[in-house]
Amino acid sequence: MRHDSNRNGPDHQGALDRRGFLSSLATTATAVAVGGPTLLKPTSALAAPSAKSAAETAVKVFHDTLTDAQKKTICFAWDHKHPERGLLRTHISNFWHITEPKLTSNFYTKDQQTILFDIFKGVFNPDWHEKMIKQLKDDHDGKPWGAGLTCAIFGQPGTDQFQFAMTGRHMTIRADGNSASHVALGGPIFHGHAASGYTEKVHHPGNIFWNQGEQANKVYAILDGKQQKLALVEHRPKDEFTVPFRGADAKLDGLPCSEMSGDQKDAVKKTLASLLEPYRTEDRDKVMECLKKQGGLDKCRLTFYKDGDIGNDGEWDNWRLEGPSFVWYFRGHPHVHIWINVADDPSVPLNAQNF
Repeated sequence: MRHDSNRNGPDHQGALDRRGFLSSLATTATAVAVGGPTLLKPTSALAAPSAKSAAETAVKVFHDTLTDAQKKTICFAWDHKHPERGLLRTHISNFWHITEPKLTSNFYTKDQQTILFDIFKGVFNPDWHEKMIKQLKDDHDGKPWGAGLTCAIFGQPGTDQFQFAMTGRHMTIRADGNSASHVALGGPIFHGHAASGYTEKVHHPGNIFWNQGEQANKVYAILDGKQQKLALVEHRPKDEFTVPFRGADAKLDGLPCSEMSGDQKDAVKKTLASLLEPYRTEDRDKVMECLKKQGGLDKCRLTFYKDGDIGNDGEWDNWRLEGPSFVWYFRGHPHVHIWINVADDPSVPLNAQNF
């Protein structure tokens, strides 16, 4: 059985309190201990995340609350290598646990669980908090946030070299304060959602990400016949996790965005905006900075795939926007998987595995 079809998870307490990020973080920091860690005040949005960004501030507070036993389990050196997964802080998969303890287990105190929830919220656009919680609930048999998630810390939070990673079914997210400044989003990330069963229905009812697919299909609809023929490819990539950078000289499938008309390019820009919408402003800015360095959308190609067309209705469920060091692969069949890998140059390696 594929691991992706497993939805089991441990029992745990009810959903965590969803207070505003700053108020809950401040309350938690005060509750940890008198004379505990100093709370850094998050700065306004920058061109990229920093050690003083909201999520990274919470990572530092969380790290300062850990006992030696907890650190031994979830904290690693910056360059720690796993015997099977390689450089662990760059690993990516559709379903994996970076460490053993679940976020809602008694391995963590309730205060620590609250901070973990704040880190989670800190990497996303506030307008997407409830959507991301819905995704996790749907994909874990209705269990509340955190039941199927694990985390790890690499390096030393508060310095210029650290990363926090949170992983589970259909989720890998990172907060690193731009420690790896050549990549966006802290490195390759992954999202997914099976909103209406393992094989979703036509139009993906209830899927939090399908609006992105709708935007992409709007682009296809305004292409002329010749462009559509070039954009539409028979088969998806054999390995869905294969999103390494192929560089500026690679012979890629699909329609070059440089060959689109002004209104078509505007539609691609709207699609890109929908892809970036779930993330905090700093990460959106960093993605755009990396994309600009490789030549912008004019250096990208948009590709749609015939196979995996749910309902055989010509609404393409699987598609990909790719540039020299920009890969956003939306696989919508049998349910949504989104593989994301963005950097400012194509020499950055990918460390991926599909279970």
